[in-house]
Amino acid sequence: MQKIFIKYAVAIMSAGCVLILFINYLLYLHMLETQQLRTFETKIDQVIHTLENNQAELQMMNENLDVDYLTRAKAAAYVLDHQEEVEMDVSQLQYLADLLDVDELHMIDENGIIVSASVAQYIGMDMADHKQTRPFLALLESGDPNAYLIQEPQPNASANKVMQYVGVARKSKKGIVQVGFEPVRQLQMQSRNTYDYIFSKFPTDSGEELFITDYTTGEVLGHSAGMESAFTADFYQLNELMDCEEGAYKAGDSGDRMFVVSRKYANTMICAALPAYVLLNKSMSNTFHTFLYLFLIETMAIFLLNYLVKKKVIGGIHQIIENLFSITSGNLDTTVAVGGNREFEDLSSGINTMVKSIISISDRTSAIIEMSGIPLAAFEYSMEADHVFATSGLREFLGLENSRSKALYQDSNAFDCYIHELLKNPVEGESDVIRVGDRYIRIHMTKADGKHLGVVMDATKEIQEKLKMQYENTHDPLTGMYKFSYFKRKAAELIQTMSEGTCCAAAMLDLDYFKSINDTFGHDMGDQYLQSFSSVMHSMPEAHFLPARRSGDEFCMLIYNCESREEILSFLKQFYNRLGENRIALSDTQIRVISASCGVACTNDSSDQISKLLSQADEALYEVKRSKKGYFAEYQIP
Repeated sequence: MQKIFIKYAVAIMSAGCVLILFINYLLYLHMLETQQLRTFETKIDQVIHTLENNQAELQMMNENLDVDYLTRAKAAAYVLDHQEEVEMDVSQLQYLADLLDVDELHMIDENGIIVSASVAQYIGMDMADHKQTRPFLALLESGDPNAYLIQEPQPNASANKVMQYVGVARKSKKGIVQVGFEPVRQLQMQSRNTYDYIFSKFPTDSGEELFITDYTTGEVLGHSAGMESAFTADFYQLNELMDCEEGAYKAGDSGDRMFVVSRKYANTMICAALPAYVLLNKSMSNTFHTFLYLFLIETMAIFLLNYLVKKKVIGGIHQIIENLFSITSGNLDTTVAVGGNREFEDLSSGINTMVKSIISISDRTSAIIEMSGIPLAAFEYSMEADHVFATSGLREFLGLENSRSKALYQDSNAFDCYIHELLKNPVEGESDVIRVGDRYIRIHMTKADGKHLGVVMDATKEIQEKLKMQYENTHDPLTGMYKFSYFKRKAAELIQTMSEGTCCAAAMLDLDYFKSINDTFGHDMGDQYLQSFSSVMHSMPEAHFLPARRSGDEFCMLIYNCESREEILSFLKQFYNRLGENRIALSDTQIRVISASCGVACTNDSSDQISKLLSQADEALYEVKRSKKGYFAEYQIP
């Protein structure tokens, strides 16, 4: 009988495994196609997003630079209109160009002739002689004293060098003042908008291709592997790409099939392709591994079935007796498997007792779970009994080793002391939340019918969100310093609790030349500049320094817990020494020491208001900025 049972079991399980393998192959291949479609759609979205972002950044940068360049051109015209004696002096014009941070400066008379320039070779050039210079003559003809022209970057007339020129009409007499700039940033931004550059930033898997074609001509405009190929395969052709928005298989080189996804964008078709054999190989690999798992499971199942038929029919009786003995010893989690045999009648009273116990425990456990409403662990104990009933997750919640938990579960008095000892050290602001390792747990306890019932819930997410919210409300996201409003509250508390015989000082700091750094090297470098400065502030001793960011490039700090005014000044000198050692690379060629001006107001009176000290420090800062910059000065009482 045992052999026949095993024979039919093997046949049925093998047929089921074959069916599972076939269905698994089809479903997994479909899943891979869907997954690859979503992956390609995501990459195409990223390509489109990159194209749009680059275009928007280029437009914004051009607009900002146009305003900046026009402002410098007007400033040059203003200076030249008020200082006629420098008009014909090349060196003075070059000096003025350097002051205005422009590359070229030209003066054009009413006849359209360059009469003076920062570059000597341009003097005497007729603006009417070249298509690049000719449009500026319209400023002479307009008669509008506020007329100006901002020209797009292009090769100039003299040296065929790519430049951007801005011209404004002179007000003191008929003529034009023209400034020129090398459009380095525009050209760099334009280079980032090429298809080759964009594709180079997107990693591709083995055999994967990204390409873009012209929607009108079908010409391939860019390819992730470069443009050296002939692109003659079917899946590159525009008519084949029209029906690939939801993914389709197309013929590739040498008869290979390609899984292709396409999307129309503007006047182009953005496409992604992957050899079909990549998907098939993955599906076959998955099917093979599934076969191994099923074979292992089937082998184990047959072995277990054979074992159960041979051994468990009679051996189960003895196991029931052992389990019942374990239950009467207090191990209430033990499960009993009951069969239909005469021996079970001798154990009926014990089974009934066990069932009643399980039902009672189940009812109480259900009540505890209903109290929580969330994933939790529970426990129950009586001071008159040794054993503690606990759900399986309690040990993990309390961070107990297996041996430690077993010892506590077998001694209700020790368990009661342990729980109450934990509750003596709750998290700040909470009465029933404690920290165990990297987790926060909430413990609710009640007493009924002489039994102690407890529920333990995971409060980690709740507490972490509260701590995160507190941090975000009080700290600047860029520098990690306190926000100004929170700084004032903390500083006010430190001043009020200042010990007798000690003193403190409020300091206001302002970064010098920060606007020019932002304008010249961009806002990303400006952010790095601010972070580098803040790192120096963070490096000062926490027992004496409370730093904060006020706004933009303005910072403040409270220097406290000092024995004397001299100690405060010593800390400030130490701060400036560290600032001088902290160099930041603004570009490949420029490394600069951060320059910051500081005003300081000292006090040894704990009744002084922080707003008063900050105001006094601000006055001292104003004097530093007006006179020497780059260092600190103390507020002097008038």
